[in-house]
Amino acid sequence: MTRKPGGKPYEASFQDDALLTPDEVSELTEAEDSAAPVSYMGSDFDVEGLVRRLGRDDIVIPSFGHNDATIEVAGFQRGFVWARNQMDRFIESLLLGYPIPGIMLVQQPNMKYLVLDGQQRLRTLAAFYEGVYGGKEFALRNVAEEFKGLTYKTLEPELRRQLDNTFIQATIVRTDGTRGSREAIYQVFERLNSGGTQLTPHEIRIALYAGPLIDYIDKLNKSTAWRQLYGSFSPRLRDQELVLRIIALFTKKTEFYRPLKKYLNDFAEEHRELKGLPTKKITKLFDRTAELLLAAAGRESVRYQSQQVNAALTEALFVALMSRLETTATEPAPEQIAEWITTLTKNRRVIPAITRSTSSEENVRVRHRAAMRIFTSEEA
Repeated sequence: MTRKPGGKPYEASFQDDALLTPDEVSELTEAEDSAAPVSYMGSDFDVEGLVRRLGRDDIVIPSFGHNDATIEVAGFQRGFVWARNQMDRFIESLLLGYPIPGIMLVQQPNMKYLVLDGQQRLRTLAAFYEGVYGGKEFALRNVAEEFKGLTYKTLEPELRRQLDNTFIQATIVRTDGTRGSREAIYQVFERLNSGGTQLTPHEIRIALYAGPLIDYIDKLNKSTAWRQLYGSFSPRLRDQELVLRIIALFTKKTEFYRPLKKYLNDFAEEHRELKGLPTKKITKLFDRTAELLLAAAGRESVRYQSQQVNAALTEALFVALMSRLETTATEPAPEQIAEWITTLTKNRRVIPAITRSTSSEENVRVRHRAAMRIFTSEEA
């Protein structure tokens, strides 16, 4: 729990809850203007063969949110793991010969397979065959009496063969590493992303567009003044997405289009390797803007009638103030910035634009034009 300076503690906000926000649900379910085709095929793998391929890195489960130069499409993995009882019961299902769900892999140009869906099942198999999980012996416990205490090494030959020779069905999607191919896989994953703990649009984006841009956003997200403004790190990466929104809208002020997920995906694709992006200038402006907002109104500067960060308001404030700092040598005083924030948040046209349908083209245009007029005394 975080405490306001001289005030009451901030309660944990819905924006950092494991559940998706209404805006995120809307983003995930909003249809694209066009649907990209994808090619795929079916194949069966025996369990022992899957574990062997995992050990050789022929099947890759990349680390969530980190770039891996050996793969064409990174990530796509949830930041959550199965509970131990789920792992035990999965192995038990295989020993009993019960049917289990298939997995989905992406075949890359180098012929390696990337796990698109099925991470926890494959990790569980690898841990059971190795005999270790969490630094302890992986012996079954949340299972029927006949299986309790068993490890892979202590399985009777018949049970071992039952497990080794069980086939798991795989759907294999092909990618050539191009922009259209990555967009198609993004859409495939969106349609798989249901039940359990759903990924946010940005969690999918980080997986798909991993690289120098994502690493740069992660670095900005750790800036001292920004962290003081935002608060604790978001376990669902909503703070990182907000940083990306600020950078994209500052860089391309008049080019926003719906849906937001595609706008940000296209920006991430274009600048994946940081080409054409003035990172030193952006870092300087971003950090100074955060410092000035803190000095002006503290954490309240990016909150509107709530204890949680208002992403739409934050994005508009940052873009407008960064634009002023970019073009004007004299910095505004904190008192002046506080007055501008008050003027913006009391504007009757702006209020709906920061509280309802915040990613609509009209509302983005309204709040950004208003912020630019107030902060720079000119139209955006």
